Amino acid sequence: MIKETQFTNSTNSLIYLTMKNFLVLFREPDGRTDEHSHEEIDRHQFNWNSWFEKFGGKGNLAGGSGLSLNGCMINNLQSDTINDIYRNGTEIVGGYILLRAIDLDEAAEIIRSCPIFEFGGTAEIREIE
Repeated sequence: MIKETQFTNSTNSLIYLTMKNFLVLFREPDGRTDEHSHEEIDRHQFNWNSWFEKFGGKGNLAGGSGLSLNGCMINNLQSDTINDIYRNGTEIVGGYILLRAIDLDEAAEIIRSCPIFEFGGTAEIREIE
């Protein structure tokens, strides 16, 4: 779904911009392997809540969620189901958001301000076709 947003430029002309949809995958160290103090966790959760309020209020967030550690993998039709999630070392996919932005550059600018990086996480931004 493409969303249009409007704003007024410096000459007070009304401008409509088409917003694109992006999937942002958050990868992070498995939280069971890293220890953080209660104060660090509280500050981290506060930063997430503030970030969601800021960009949710601007219409940039269209959904998302954290992911549980409960899952399975299927590698191909002939393989058995593996009752575990995919890991790259200790890194896991910890969550995702659906992001609205004018283009990939704006999406990256928004995500650069995201708290995922506070505990060594990374973000992958992909445009949804």
